[in-house]
Amino acid sequence: MIIIKNIVIKIGGSLLFSEDLEINIQQIIKFCDIIKANQYYNKVIIVCGGGKIARKYISAIRYVHSNETSNDIMGIKISRINARLLMEVIGESAFPIVPKQFEELAQALLFDKIIIMGGLQPGQSTTSVALEVAEFINADQVVILTNVTGIYNKDPNKFDDAKLIKNLTLDELQNLIINNSNEKQAAAGEYRIFDAVSLQIMKRSKIKVYVVSGTNLDDFMKILDGNSDFNGTLISN
Repeated sequence: MIIIKNIVIKIGGSLLFSEDLEINIQQIIKFCDIIKANQYYNKVIIVCGGGKIARKYISAIRYVHSNETSNDIMGIKISRINARLLMEVIGESAFPIVPKQFEELAQALLFDKIIIMGGLQPGQSTTSVALEVAEFINADQVVILTNVTGIYNKDPNKFDDAKLIKNLTLDELQNLIINNSNEKQAAAGEYRIFDAVSLQIMKRSKIKVYVVSGTNLDDFMKILDGNSDFNGTLISN
């Protein structure tokens, strides 16, 4: 068993809600129970995305104006509400405040608690936040939970012949996701697993990143247990 000192987990906001925007409370409880049962990591930080709810709010704001900074701020606020939801479910094991900046995160790290965060600043995805937080606490790995099994050679929601890629280098990831995209920076509320900013953080920090399903948490538990036989994508050098 390889014991990692610190870990950051990014959970997509869409995993917290059903298609009709009902809260997936049973799935949230299951996820939080897994986190509370952790016995391998000293520091655990969870970063929540905004998900479907954030995109609904952003879509409504866009109907009135096209200020992307305002849209980003709305997405950040929703991601922090999502973080608060997880905090309530985790209970006493969670740090009782959602850090909004790195100074607050540094203070939270002084306590032996699970820390839950949302977004930090406009123009930055919550995936980028998770990677920066991992860099800040010198984490060896980041686990990204999404609504798909991992990273595919094409969008699995659009193409039936999309194939899961088990292992990716950072250069391969850049070629796959960034170079093949017309827009390197996602608009507010737009869902992408990685963007140009998150890729650059991964390059400079050399953090090992796992991308697995957050719908079926079996592979997530395998990663936490140090089991390399999981179904998903590992990104590393």
